[in-house]
Amino acid sequence: MYIILFGAPGVGKGTQAKIISSKYGFEHISTGDMLRESVKKGTPLGLKARDIMSKGQLVPDDIMIGIIREKLAEPQLKNGFILDGFPRTVSQAEALEKVLADLHYDNGVIIVIQVDEEELVKRLTNRRACKVCNSIFNNNEIAELTECPNCGAKYSFFQRPDDEEKVIRKRLKIFRETTLPVVDYYNNSTKIYGIDGLHPINEVSEQITKIINKTKENKKTVDA
Repeated sequence: MYIILFGAPGVGKGTQAKIISSKYGFEHISTGDMLRESVKKGTPLGLKARDIMSKGQLVPDDIMIGIIREKLAEPQLKNGFILDGFPRTVSQAEALEKVLADLHYDNGVIIVIQVDEEELVKRLTNRRACKVCNSIFNNNEIAELTECPNCGAKYSFFQRPDDEEKVIRKRLKIFRETTLPVVDYYNNSTKIYGIDGLHPINEVSEQITKIINKTKENKKTVDA
């Protein structure tokens, strides 16, 4: 089984992916991690990607799709995986569908976590990171702390440039114009579900769990 997680920056995709991965044993795949892994392994596609990134350029779709194909062909992923951060464009979605079909992945679900943009701006501008361990915290949680709850570093909290309001609004604009049409592309599928990401983390997780369990049961019924 596979899960494609969608949502604007800050909706909680990464948090939910970790919960799902722990609960079901699915591998959590983020495109950034996958790209770095290919570069580290020195695969032909990874080396091409490294050369392009070293010039400060974006990795083109054909190389990204090739790297994703390599990753999804790994045998352990047949137990299930979560794809986070891909596809970002309609052309990537079309290419991904072909890869999934070629590798005989036929039991998938698309989950869209939805949160109002102004709430996302509020959430992200309120985040702080530790300079030492890079852990992310809500500023309200650590406002009176002098050391990081994770690594103990003193006076290490700061706001990352990515969490500044002007940067966030630019990222949301790109998401709206480039990635949101992917949801429209998948809207013809009966396996797409929208979830309100404003609910507490555990409630969002419960909704996702129900969708996964329902999908797994439906698959058993079809195979029976």
